[in-house]
Amino acid sequence: MMSVRMWGPGVGAVAVLLATGAWARWPVGVDTRLWSEVRPVIEARLVTRAGGNGYGESVPALRAKWFCRADALDLRENGDRVRAGVDTLCLEYGVRDGALVECGGAHFPQVVRLERDTDGGYRVVAQEEPPDGAGYAEWEENHFSFVAESRLDDDAGTPAALETAARAHFGLPAGAPVEDC
Repeated sequence: MMSVRMWGPGVGAVAVLLATGAWARWPVGVDTRLWSEVRPVIEARLVTRAGGNGYGESVPALRAKWFCRADALDLRENGDRVRAGVDTLCLEYGVRDGALVECGGAHFPQVVRLERDTDGGYRVVAQEEPPDGAGYAEWEENHFSFVAESRLDDDAGTPAALETAARAHFGLPAGAPVEDC
């Protein structure tokens, strides 16, 4: 029979690892009320910026449209200004023969700066993204905390929510297949 002295440290180490994993998974400093106010503004800006950049838009029969999602990595408010570090995913979907077709997309982190409008809403005043190629990792290190950087690619990279929104937009059933453009 193994003694408690042998099992105790192992059980303690597992508990510490589980607690650390749960802590690292949740965005630090993200005010859910504030995020619910700025997220729609950020996602609308992403859709606007993505427009005109996809293959599907050059094929009118596809009726292609961009769908974007932003997940908060960090969020700071200073008076009427907000700095949002986000992980973004934008996908271009169209429809053909009762199937959803994915025509293109982009997935990368961004820092979005917003200001409160006179009507109480927010507007984007600046948007930064990492450079392509050399400097990408350094940009992430300089713009996100270690904890926020470790969460990059976790949630925004999954297209399920965007597929659901695209199916609804095109009036397709929930089980409609997703095909390449």
